[in-house]
Order: sequence, then C-alpha cells, then structure tokens
Amino acid sequence: MSNKTYDVLKYIAQVFLPALTVFVGVVLKCVNYANTDIVITIMTAFDAFLGSALMISNANYNKNN
Repeated sequence: MSNKTYDVLKYIAQVFLPALTVFVGVVLKCVNYANTDIVITIMTAFDAFLGSALMISNANYNKNN
C-alpha cells in the first residue's frame, strides 16, 4: 500500500466515517427510521475494522523498516 493510499484511508477511518456515522444517526432518528441502531452498529463496525486493518498495516510497515 502506498503512503498516499494509507493516508487517505487513515483520514477516512479517523475523520470522515465517524462524522458520517453521527450525521446518519441523527438524520435517521429525526425521520423515525425503525432500524437506526442497526445502521449505526454496522457503520461503526466497519470503521473499527478499517482502523484495525490500517493499524496492522502500519505495524508491519514499521517492523520492516
């Protein structure tokens, strides 16, 4: 993975997805969507997965250098 790809994915995992998750949660609650909790849980799980994958990638990169 290139540095640029890593930096973009890191930004997505640390800034964009948490902000998007909050926004989606608020909007869905406002429109009384019945499955809001499920949507938020899935979005949060994906963000945690992405963050973990990036941490593993970073650890492997640092181990090789």
